[in-house]
Amino acid sequence: MSVRRAVEKAHRISWLMLFALVAAEVVADLPGPGWATTFLPAAVVAVLLLTTTVFQSRAAAPRGGPREPVEVGPPVTGRWTALNSPADKTPSHGTHAYGQTYAIDIVAEPRTAEGEPPARPPFRLLWPPARRNDRFPAFGEPLFAVADATVVRVGDGQRDHLSRTSLPALVLLLLIEANVRSVLGVHRVLGNHVVLDLGGGTYAVYAHLRRGSAAVAAGDTVRSGQEIGRVGNSGNTTEPHLHFHLMDGPDPDAARGVPFTWRGVGVPAGGEAFTVDAGVSGAR
Repeated sequence: MSVRRAVEKAHRISWLMLFALVAAEVVADLPGPGWATTFLPAAVVAVLLLTTTVFQSRAAAPRGGPREPVEVGPPVTGRWTALNSPADKTPSHGTHAYGQTYAIDIVAEPRTAEGEPPARPPFRLLWPPARRNDRFPAFGEPLFAVADATVVRVGDGQRDHLSRTSLPALVLLLLIEANVRSVLGVHRVLGNHVVLDLGGGTYAVYAHLRRGSAAVAAGDTVRSGQEIGRVGNSGNTTEPHLHFHLMDGPDPDAARGVPFTWRGVGVPAGGEAFTVDAGVSGAR
């Protein structure tokens, strides 16, 4: 077993131990003082958890000098805004894990007439705590192959949950939901997803797709601009959006991130709006 696999297993076991300790104290009322039955063991597990989290990220960091970005087509058409972009920092999501060093999140933000509210609902402090996915313009938008490729991995059965665009919902996501998904594995973090083999040791990941929208299956060959799925809100997400990144292997648990640039767009910075015409993406 590789060091990365061992660290990944230790990370998940640490979470399971922590959950078990808390559940045992609450449900079984373990004998003895709480510090001895729960808090001291939980503190030890927490230290182990922090250690494995750090090693998990460092073990997945790209090796050697900076790589030249791989140029691919944009995966969407229309007007979008970038979030968590590698143009601002790397790793863009705060971790190298899952090969996402150079990952980017994008949300659809079509223009609205002057005086009208934005099409994309804003973050609210308390109310409403969550929104339906059809309130977000990204939900259901088509996604396109960024190059001629072979499909190596498809996940399509996870539900699209409500948004996490309020403070209570965001806290729930960060403190509980995200950690549970991490324990369950990368497929629960990515949600419904497609991985394409672009050739030359480069693989493209499309995450958080809409359930049932995958238009391809593992083993299929696709052409640049071919529709492969639609934007959803599955996995570790706050709202419907596309998470996209390139990596150097087909398995996110073992791959390292690869920098990208979108033809005709580049790498938009966080908060930067960009527009992709159908001709640029090659959408079919």
